Amino acid sequence: MSDIFAIVLPVFIVMGFGYLAVWRRLFADSAVDGLMKFAQNFAIPCLLFRAISTLDLQQNFNLPLLLSFYSGVVGAFAVGLLGARFLFGRPWEDCVAISFCCLFSNTLLLGLPITERAYGADALLGNYTIIAFHAPFGYALGITSMELVRAQGTPLHHIPFKVAKAMFSNALVLGIALGFVVNLWQIPLPVVFTDALDLVVRGALPVALFGLGGVLYRYRPEGDMRTILFVCLISLGLHPAIVWTLGSVNDLSPNAFRSAILTASVAPGINAYVFANMYGVARRVAASAVLVGTGLSIVTTTLWLGILQ
Repeated sequence: MSDIFAIVLPVFIVMGFGYLAVWRRLFADSAVDGLMKFAQNFAIPCLLFRAISTLDLQQNFNLPLLLSFYSGVVGAFAVGLLGARFLFGRPWEDCVAISFCCLFSNTLLLGLPITERAYGADALLGNYTIIAFHAPFGYALGITSMELVRAQGTPLHHIPFKVAKAMFSNALVLGIALGFVVNLWQIPLPVVFTDALDLVVRGALPVALFGLGGVLYRYRPEGDMRTILFVCLISLGLHPAIVWTLGSVNDLSPNAFRSAILTASVAPGINAYVFANMYGVARRVAASAVLVGTGLSIVTTTLWLGILQ
């Protein structure tokens, strides 16, 4: 418990700095938008590009693991979409953003370090397999759904073009796609270029977390707590339960099974807010779900670790 708390607490501290800075007017609320734009459009895409471009894709491809995990992703997305619409009566665009929160686990900030602390660095192969496809799959599902919801009156044959345009107008997706291009074609990159990228990458997560803290001051969970707790229930409970069931059916190896469960069981990641902010919908729910889910995951991840043992 103390190890997991030590992993999660720095996340809260950085977010808390952002919240406190905006609350006490040490950092202008208007500047938060610029900070999040830098994180969303530049720093995090650089992080994803570097991660994908250097990943051993052949070694990290495990089809049963991917089927188990991403079936859980689709299940969480579907339940989140229908629940947001029929339980809480949200507009369809809000429903897509809320369901994206349900599917997008914090694989980097929480999934990797928790798995490593629990089972050692040698147990991380499954985590890297999941991470390699996490953002492309999640954004493809979310953007396609949002474009379909927004396509009222648009001829159906125009939808694929609109989805592709939205996908490749997204800096995160572009970073991932370019990472795959460099990786698959083994394109050498100049050292000075990768060193420059690494400088940006080092600031990606801290800047994003600080900015998210400022966002939380703006979008406090007033009147949305039932929806936020619904997101947390799906993200922290239903998603890992689906992955557990399918992982057992697919007879995953112990390390792959643990990686899948722990990655599925952590709180929504910052991309949940990035997606909502990109479309300007359900931002309060997304920002607060990251905060509340991260706090609750201290307890729920400990429970999943106990069950896995």
